[in-house]
Amino acid sequence: MDFLENLQLAIGSIKANFLRSFLTLLIIAVGIACLVGILTAIDSILFSMSDNFNRLGANSFYIRPKSETIRSIGQRTEKISDPIDFDQAFEFKEFFQQKGYTVSSETKCADNVTVRYESKKTNPNTRVQGIDENYIITTAFEVEYGRNFTPSEVYSNSFKVIIGSEIAEKLFGKSPDKAIQKTVYLNANKYVVVGVLKEKAVFIPLYNAKTLYGYADKNYNLSVSVAQANRIDDAIDEAIGVLRNVRRLKIGVENDFEIKKSDGILKQLKEMTTNLRLGTLIIASLTLLGASIGLMNIMLVIVTERTKEIGIRKAIGASRKVILRQFLMEALMICLLGGVVGIILGMGFGAIVTIIVKGRFFIPWNWMLLAIIVCIVVGLASGLYPALKASKLDPIDALRYE
Repeated sequence: MDFLENLQLAIGSIKANFLRSFLTLLIIAVGIACLVGILTAIDSILFSMSDNFNRLGANSFYIRPKSETIRSIGQRTEKISDPIDFDQAFEFKEFFQQKGYTVSSETKCADNVTVRYESKKTNPNTRVQGIDENYIITTAFEVEYGRNFTPSEVYSNSFKVIIGSEIAEKLFGKSPDKAIQKTVYLNANKYVVVGVLKEKAVFIPLYNAKTLYGYADKNYNLSVSVAQANRIDDAIDEAIGVLRNVRRLKIGVENDFEIKKSDGILKQLKEMTTNLRLGTLIIASLTLLGASIGLMNIMLVIVTERTKEIGIRKAIGASRKVILRQFLMEALMICLLGGVVGIILGMGFGAIVTIIVKGRFFIPWNWMLLAIIVCIVVGLASGLYPALKASKLDPIDALRYE
């Protein structure tokens, strides 16, 4: 009996026991959908993040107050060093830029702001940041319409604002360029729009942020862009020396700030997603284990139901290998059909997640290949014992079976 005949018999058996086969196929499909869908979503999100970080290049680093986790019996707390205040950020920037580097500073203002233009307004959950004239450059944001802040606007109490295109479209319709030079309200404060970004954001000048949202322990983060990527380590060493002097740290005292490269942040994200992938593989494996047990049970029932048929085939010359291949083919067919359905569902789930997070979707060829391999392994593992049992049946006993 050749491959095509085994395939036809397998398809016929699946049709004859359609509901039973379909339920098993569905369990396998769910497992594969979890495997392909979550892994595709993780890869799409990571790819999007990687793309954003790559736009910054490997020539940027970030300076933040040092944070460390302190563990004691029964609890864990996080200790954060003194913030980098406005004067320290300004002093560092002024001195470090003399060395030929591009330095920017930014601070968080609020997360619950409503942006309003006439009768239209956003939800009261818009995040506002205070930035200087270099922040858009060091973070590679793209100004779609209008312009960036000028230094005079940044260091005076100027009520100018740069908004993202999403907010501009919500307030001004499908023509976000109409937002330029329009007056909008951030809660109760009136601002003039000078720029529209491609990205989602609301930025106000740094000194204006200090005036309206400033408090005693407010922190100002720093970013440094280096013209040549091979000089970044030298720039970090210089930045450490300058910031230690700015923060008046004595000799022998540890740094109370930390410096991270843009590629270092991406490495941390990749490490985090590794754990997510591992968790996904475990969940999918447990689902597929249940499916394989169900499939083995079905195949054993099929062997029992077709005992007399097996006896007839053996009586007319079918060998043990032929019977073995026939039942293995049935198990493989159910698994592969479930795998195909699972891959389609998984890709759909991955695409939906990618759209929600505004990432970039790509066809997960590697996870599709993994899914097919897993289906083959599950099919062989589940079908082997029932197939061996069928192939070892004595034809005389099988013919007498009722």
